[in-house]
Amino acid sequence: MDIPVTRSSMPSFEEYVEEIKELWESHWLTNMGIKHKTLEEQLKKYLGVNGISLFCNGHMALEMAIQAMNLSGEVITTPFTFASTTHAIVRNGLTPVFCDINEKDYTIDVDKIETLITDKTSAIIPVHVYGNMCDVERIEKLARKYDLKVIYDAAHAFGVKYKGKSAAVYGDAAMFSFHATKVYNTIEGGAVCFESDDYGLDLYRIKNFGIRNEEVVDAVGANAKMNEFQAAMGICNLRHLDEEIAKRKIAHDIYIEQLKGIKGLYLPQQQENVESNYAYFPIRINENEFGMSRDALYLYLKEHGVFSRKYFYPLTNSFECYRDKFDVEKTPVALSVSNEVLTLPLYAELSEADVKKICKIIAQRAKA
Repeated sequence: MDIPVTRSSMPSFEEYVEEIKELWESHWLTNMGIKHKTLEEQLKKYLGVNGISLFCNGHMALEMAIQAMNLSGEVITTPFTFASTTHAIVRNGLTPVFCDINEKDYTIDVDKIETLITDKTSAIIPVHVYGNMCDVERIEKLARKYDLKVIYDAAHAFGVKYKGKSAAVYGDAAMFSFHATKVYNTIEGGAVCFESDDYGLDLYRIKNFGIRNEEVVDAVGANAKMNEFQAAMGICNLRHLDEEIAKRKIAHDIYIEQLKGIKGLYLPQQQENVESNYAYFPIRINENEFGMSRDALYLYLKEHGVFSRKYFYPLTNSFECYRDKFDVEKTPVALSVSNEVLTLPLYAELSEADVKKICKIIAQRAKA
């Protein structure tokens, strides 16, 4: 049987049906109904945040988080991310300025941020990667020094904690993706966490047509609300989240044990003071040492029914839609990592036997 790179976490059929049963009684299917409000309160408590706004997906959450900041000019970010991060900046009429990443955890290289700040810079949008957190303390100091806004793309960091605090509490805002492939999902969905009530009101208006009340529309808004079926899935999945993360950790630890010591194979490292959510298991392949390129290993695994993912590849600053606009050579570490990285299958229901099978395939090829 094939092993997919990921598999969506879901509650039992009976649990979900029970959760949505009252929707057939109320016929309130969207527009911030009881499920939406319930999930908001549960997530605020789980994440320890003052405010949260739920969205139909993570991309719209990020795009509107940026819009509500009323930013201008340039935004410093990283190209080692999903397309959404860069597109959300550009679609807001802003110019992304790409900072390189560090080789240890693949997050933005804080040592290089300051050199990119100009009088046009209005914000930093760092990306938490694979469940690894950015250097939030140093980024905060830079933001204060230069009076910049910070919006974290925390799509990979739901459930992650640094020094006991949720990733959601850092920056002026933090965006989470609740896509079906994430550690925690609402089928599709997303959220923005924040401290300021005024900012929360702006987010609400932007995602709901600019409507302030039944008779007043005082902003130009879109429609990006989370519906009741999504929220109900989120309520169910939140009940099992800690268990899901624990299962992922088991698979992660087997990978580490089985793959350590293989020449040319670089494994993820645990960050100090960070409680990971084990969202992904990225490996890097040094072709000269391992004896096979990343792309060749990807195909070799696929031939054996194991589906991995070149993630993130290519870099967003090399996308066809941005041709000739950015120089990928200015982010050499990100370029190198993107050409070597491969994420192996990792999800809560991945069996120990399948993890060991994947490791055996890789180890056998390494010895060939």
